[in-house]
Amino acid sequence: MKITAIEITHHRLPLDPPFNASWDTRPRTHFDATIVRVKTDEGIEGIASGDTMTGFAGHEPMFVGQDPLAIERHYRILSNIQFHYGRCWPLDLALWDLAGKIAGQPVWKLLGGLSDRVRAYASSGTLRAPAALADAAEAYLAQGFKALKIRFHRGDWRADVAALEAVRARVGDRLELMVDCNQGWRMSWDAYAPWSLKDALQVAREMERIGVYWMEEPLFRADRDGMRRLREMVDVRIAGGEMTREIYEFRDLIRDGCLDVVQPDAALVGGISGLRRVAAMAEAANLVFTPHTWTNGMGVVANAHLTCGLADAPFMEFPFDPPEWSLDRRDFPMRAPLTIDADGFVVLSDRPGMGYELDEDRLAATRIG
Repeated sequence: MKITAIEITHHRLPLDPPFNASWDTRPRTHFDATIVRVKTDEGIEGIASGDTMTGFAGHEPMFVGQDPLAIERHYRILSNIQFHYGRCWPLDLALWDLAGKIAGQPVWKLLGGLSDRVRAYASSGTLRAPAALADAAEAYLAQGFKALKIRFHRGDWRADVAALEAVRARVGDRLELMVDCNQGWRMSWDAYAPWSLKDALQVAREMERIGVYWMEEPLFRADRDGMRRLREMVDVRIAGGEMTREIYEFRDLIRDGCLDVVQPDAALVGGISGLRRVAAMAEAANLVFTPHTWTNGMGVVANAHLTCGLADAPFMEFPFDPPEWSLDRRDFPMRAPLTIDADGFVVLSDRPGMGYELDEDRLAATRIG
């Protein structure tokens, strides 16, 4: 079997009302998705989505004519493309989808078959007033979630803590709570400074008091010494790495004792081929490996296969903050959205590959390139 073509299309879903993401100072009036299709001479097609595939144009001949199952070879080429041009890891995910379809097995089984399910944590995306956030927490409980990630970014961390306290007072110990501080990176148009170590330490002490499961991205991504020192100072788990780009950087973060929870995203960094290496490093260091995953439902599914196949994660991110971030918005490229079961688990099927199907009509209606 040979790869005959790689097709990339871009799609845009208008958002009315806009989505006001906590990490973005600009309201989001649309949501873009890039679909990657790897076609073969036997009519089997691998499909994935995630990053925009910026920089890939012109590199198709490096893959066309090759064996689709030479995934390690393709991973090396994608690593070279990332170094010289851009992040094109959705192609790796499409190759894994294709491999599963060729083998007649779901990707989670190809990766090790550890489990077909992982407990989801509801990952909120907006900044709500304390009472409204507490109401939302109760709604998550009613839908089966056992854990919730809350966003900080109100300008004053004391206001963030007040919102966190309101949730804890309302739900007690019925929900595990995580906090994303969003200090690791900024949108291109934002120039305000991240927290210092002393800032992060004050917030971490409050999180310890309230009983937070992990504190995510508490410092700028380059402040490895600060992350290591903060981790040594507090009991709350330190999480990060969602936008770390190179596998060797994860090696260094793990080796230097910077993190308790390692959070790369296969749709943005390394693909499944790269991140199974990171998962093995995290396991060897007795750390939690659980992907960040905030692209679209197809990206969430890919990270779920990675997590279920070879990691023993207590929770996996499930972006969901209705009505602003609904399943209909998040999963618009898919025929059916990814959901959780009554016990709060993402449960993967035995369907070959990733197991999702595209909503071709909606993709045709939203295509922009």
